[in-house]
Amino acid sequence: MTAREADAGREGVPARRADGAQTLERGLGVLRMLAEAPHGLRASEVAAALGVHRSIAYRLLTALTRSHFAARDAAGRYRVGVAFYTLAQRARPPLVDLAMPVLRDLAVELGATACLVVPDGAHAVAVAVVEPPGPGPRFSYGVGNRDPLDRGSAGLALLSAGEPLPGEPQRVAEVRARGWAITHEEITPGTIGVAAPVRVPEPADPAAINVITHRRSVAERAVPLVVAAARRMEEVLAGEDGDGTVG
Repeated sequence: MTAREADAGREGVPARRADGAQTLERGLGVLRMLAEAPHGLRASEVAAALGVHRSIAYRLLTALTRSHFAARDAAGRYRVGVAFYTLAQRARPPLVDLAMPVLRDLAVELGATACLVVPDGAHAVAVAVVEPPGPGPRFSYGVGNRDPLDRGSAGLALLSAGEPLPGEPQRVAEVRARGWAITHEEITPGTIGVAAPVRVPEPADPAAINVITHRRSVAERAVPLVVAAARRMEEVLAGEDGDGTVG
């Protein structure tokens, strides 16, 4: 082998690795698209969303279908497959199961959307959402919804659950002192958010219970109920794990 051939071989390794990373990233993107499309997607729709040729989208969908993370129906539309649900159930955070009855009680009592959020980098991410029963307005807020950590009641509650940091916003310190946060139209026009931190035993990250409403009277009534719900979860967590870990 010549020196040039050896150099070409070495240069090809990172290129192949980059191609593999791009394929993985695209595949995960397709999986997310399918999870957010209850009626399924055609290969052409996936290609358009990814900005790639239809043949690339088809190869990604075929790989997902072979591994049962996607399924193709008779009309040629792709949906998430059984392996997706199996993996999601196995990886389901125990905190979500503990939160669901608490969130349901809040949603029924207030007639408002109740959710559990956790931090993910610079965002507050909803991992459980319960809508109020019966007719009425619904917000386009579901599991996986991501909002900036430094805006909105949920993000402020999450930030307040940690130790004070140098240079942190004054309102985070205020939320930490009083134990709850309320914000008006910081995330979605016409909405009010009320949240309280849930201090989870280490080493798990903190969480927060958040209620979203468009009615000021409901928001005012929500404050003590949301705080009580957060304390209820903390008590359950303390009882569940005597060794200081969640799950």
